[in-house]
Parts: sequence; structure tokens; C-alpha cells
Amino acid sequence: MAAVPLAAAGLLAGGWAVAGAGPGGGGAGSDGRGGGGAPASAGTSAPAPTGTAPAPGTAPGASDAAPGTAPAAPLAGKVVVIDPGHNPGNFQHPSEINKQVDIGTNRKECDTTGTSTRDGYTEAAFTLDVAHRLRTALERLGATVELTHDADRPFGPCIDERARIGNRAGGGKGAHAVVSVHADGSAVGNRGHHVILPGLVKAGTADTAPIVEPSRRLGERIAAEFARATGSAPANYLGGGTGLDVREDLGGLNLSTVPKVFVECGNMRDPKDAALLSDAAWRQKAAQGIANGVSTYLLG
Repeated sequence: MAAVPLAAAGLLAGGWAVAGAGPGGGGAGSDGRGGGGAPASAGTSAPAPTGTAPAPGTAPGASDAAPGTAPAAPLAGKVVVIDPGHNPGNFQHPSEINKQVDIGTNRKECDTTGTSTRDGYTEAAFTLDVAHRLRTALERLGATVELTHDADRPFGPCIDERARIGNRAGGGKGAHAVVSVHADGSAVGNRGHHVILPGLVKAGTADTAPIVEPSRRLGERIAAEFARATGSAPANYLGGGTGLDVREDLGGLNLSTVPKVFVECGNMRDPKDAALLSDAAWRQKAAQGIANGVSTYLLG
């Protein structure tokens, strides 16, 4: 995002794997980093796989439930907020999304349009599609899932509101985990995924000290499971090959009081990454990889 103002079939290395989902190939700015591009549809969601997830601590296929009954949902009682980066309507509301908001350390744009592929597939369309797939995967595991938006508003929400939604989820108790879904808008040749972690920030209304460590654990698990599910390599242009990047300038992280990360699924401006991001089957793998990472984090 460069600057411009589904059911589980068993355990896979600690995560939940979709049957038949094999590996596929795989900037700086505000929270809504990205170039331009005309709005595009969010894509067609892939059919949901079938099956049930085993209870925590059981081997794949094992269950303490009586024959004919579903095992306990492993993420029951957990609240996850999914934050689809940008909004398809942001293109029509430049004055609103350019409005400055307080991010604790300073002020930044409410939101941005996000980037796009050279063919016009927008980051906003991509993030919403992956968010829907991710919601389905997590709900099948018993989690309560909330979205910061579902393209059900003209623009936004602003980055400060996105943080508040996660902080107040679950009836005001706050989400157990928040994942902001994005795609980057970097130079051609820059490829791969990375997860942005909150840095240590204490200024104004921002204090990330309580969430830095749990957010790192969440990010590490998502980065590992994303690579496993998609076959995508960690970003070759930042993070030193770790797939992790620490930032102190993103309002969505600075203002969060619950564990939160940004997932940059690939680089929309690189043709090879763009081909993957534009493919519905690959987006299903990406969503499942994120779900696997969230699940292993929440299950400890």
C-alpha cells in the first residue's frame, strides 16, 4: 500500500488447513498507502470447503464428541476483528479521506485510496475479498468475527476509527486479535508478503507498550502460516527476509489497545505478484494462511 492522500480439514503444523489447498507461487506512507486505479469488483468468493475442525489438543480426525456430533469449536469465545484496508468508495471522496486525524504521535490522512494492479484491480477490492474469505474460515472455527467495514459506507472508516472498532469489539472488552488486510504498492521486482508489527510508541493518545509483544507473536504466526499456505516467500525488499516489518507511524497500530498487525499480502505493482493477487484461488489460500496464523496465536 504505497502512499496516496474456508472449513478446516485438520491440523497443519499447528494451523488449520483447507483440504486440497496446496502451495502457490508467490513503501512507506500512511495506513492507507497506495497508488491510484479505478474501482474494481471484489471478485467472486471461492466455494466454502466442507468438514469440521477437531477440538484443541486432538490429533487430526480425532474427536471427543459422540459419533454423529460436531466437535467443539476451537475458537469459541474468541473475538477477531478483520480490517479490510481502504474502501472502494474512497476514490469518490478525496476531501473526506484527506482530512487529518490524530494518530497519537502526529496527524495523518483519514484514509487513502490504496494501490492497484496495472490492470486496475484495486487494493480495496482485494482486501474486501480476502476479508470475506478470512471471516468464513475463522467463523467455521467458532470465532466471533467483526469487520471494520464491508463497503457499506461511502468512504473510510478513518484510521483512528478503525483502531477504535478493534478496541471496543466484543461488547466493549476489545478483540483478542485484529488483522488489517492490505497489498503493497512498491517497485517492480519487489515481491513477497510481509506483516507489519507495531513499534514501541508512547505519545499523546498512543501507547503501544501493552500490545507490542503479543502483536509480534500474532505477526510471526501469520507470516509463517501465510508462507506455508500460499507458497509465497517473505518480502525481498524489507524485513531482512523475515517477513516482518516494525512501524511506528501507522495510526491503526499506534492507537490500538489490543494485539494488531497489518498483513501485506504481496506487491500489486509487480506483474508476477499482481497475477497471484488477482487470482481467486490464490486469495483463498491467502485467507486460509492468515486464518491459520490467527488460530495458532489464539490457541497458544
